[in-house]
Amino acid sequence: MRSIAQLLFLLMLLPALSGCSSMKDTFSFLPFVDAGDGETALPDQQAAANLLAEGMEYYNVGDYYEALQAFNQILDQYPFSPQAVIAELRAADCHFYRGEYLEAKTLYQEFEERHPTHTAIPYVMFQIGMCDFKRVDRIDRDITGAQDAIRDFSKLLRSYPNSPYTEEARAHIAAAKEFLVNHEYFVAVFYVRTEKYDQAIHRLKYLLRMYPESAIAPKAKALLTRLEAGDPPKWGLRRWLPDLKMPELKFWGDDDDKRAAGQGQK
Repeated sequence: MRSIAQLLFLLMLLPALSGCSSMKDTFSFLPFVDAGDGETALPDQQAAANLLAEGMEYYNVGDYYEALQAFNQILDQYPFSPQAVIAELRAADCHFYRGEYLEAKTLYQEFEERHPTHTAIPYVMFQIGMCDFKRVDRIDRDITGAQDAIRDFSKLLRSYPNSPYTEEARAHIAAAKEFLVNHEYFVAVFYVRTEKYDQAIHRLKYLLRMYPESAIAPKAKALLTRLEAGDPPKWGLRRWLPDLKMPELKFWGDDDDKRAAGQGQK
């Protein structure tokens, strides 16, 4: 006969995560908790299990604030319980889904430091990258989120090249790189607008040398040709501007149709 704590864990493992489908089975690795004698849970274990069940109930309906209260209570009152590890990770997830990306990133990083061999680490590393990726705004503003996301996802690919998050990590890297290329091109257009043509030519040449296959490359080449011919555009510079937001994600694979249907692009 399973203990109460074990049954609560069974219930906890059922819900699917929101977001990308590759995260749906993230917690399939979480172990069952034996109460000790196989029959009766210890009082602290049972209390922690009850709190975890309460937190998961809120979590599964999208009430991340109340869920976070339950998870934090576990961490405060029962930090050495088997439920504490799950509470750590779910607390980070709550901050992430509340749009509190810096707080979430800190908690994911702390989890990685405390549990470096945990089977959830590929997911944690992916989420760290997502925290930075979600901070990206527009190419005419701070671009450090895109730069950090590329570093984060690249670290995941090096450490776990065959994880369930590989394809999505690559797609996010490609989108972030395209974003940074568009930023370089945006700066070049700004130089054209301010009639600093030498600086614009330098930027465009750098862009085309480093990112010849980027989506913006044809437009950059056309603008460079105009500048080198001594015929810089004077009017209608708006049409030369790139998209100011993050490019859409693109996925690759042997079976793209199956991936698009089963792993759904958001």
